Amino acid sequence: MPLETRIYQKESNKRIGKHFGESLKDIWNSRFLSRQLAERDIKAQYRQSYLGIIWAFITPLATAAVWIILNLTGTVNVTDTGVPYPVFAFTGTLIWSILTESINSPTQATNSAKGLLTKINFPKEALIISGIYKLLFNSFIKIFLLVAMVFLFGLGFHWTLLLLPVSILGAVLFGTTVGLFLTPVSMLYRDVGKIVSFGISFLMYITPVVYPVPSSGLMKTVMELNPLTPIILTARDLVTGMSPNHLYYFIGIILICIPAFVLAMVFYRISIPIIVER
Repeated sequence: MPLETRIYQKESNKRIGKHFGESLKDIWNSRFLSRQLAERDIKAQYRQSYLGIIWAFITPLATAAVWIILNLTGTVNVTDTGVPYPVFAFTGTLIWSILTESINSPTQATNSAKGLLTKINFPKEALIISGIYKLLFNSFIKIFLLVAMVFLFGLGFHWTLLLLPVSILGAVLFGTTVGLFLTPVSMLYRDVGKIVSFGISFLMYITPVVYPVPSSGLMKTVMELNPLTPIILTARDLVTGMSPNHLYYFIGIILICIPAFVLAMVFYRISIPIIVER
């Protein structure tokens, strides 16, 4: 059987729409590969682990527990949040963990497949989709724990809980878009990955993850301008049954993310083969 010969050449006349259309076509054609990669990664994540899937909850639970203890002991005084503070803190840290995983997912998926990329020609988009599958699997598992905590602290059922997956998908879309832009650069320069990790840690303290937006001052302005703020607040409001005051800001961020995601996919599609060749 003769081997296929593929010639790569510069095609500067291609438009973004055409690139994205080809990307969607490759995503569809590689749907089986994406699912297999996701299943492999999910099984490997919990294989030979005594606690198994419980590890998916440990990071947000541990982070929330630290702040809850600090608040209970008076070490850190948090203003009135309107809901039980454990629910407030856990909701924030859980959504934050989804955001950070979404940002890191494209880079991690691509770096873990370096051996395949240099030996086998396959749609690179399969790596991104498999990462999204893995993200959604981990995220929706955490939702069940969050809902259990809502009932445990007496908040009860609110119809807005049914909209929580929408805010989760918004967080995944935002994080994946940012991650797609960062992946090619971080593969070329390892310093970028370290800067991103440091930046994410810093951003947590100017985002209402474990404490509410101040009523006045510079921090209030910074938090309100932070694009991550409406994602955290909208998800928390939907969980606790409160009116989502930042809903329009959240919708605006998502509407911006949609064309940005298209550009990010095109950027990833064009740059990754060049980086692999290098």
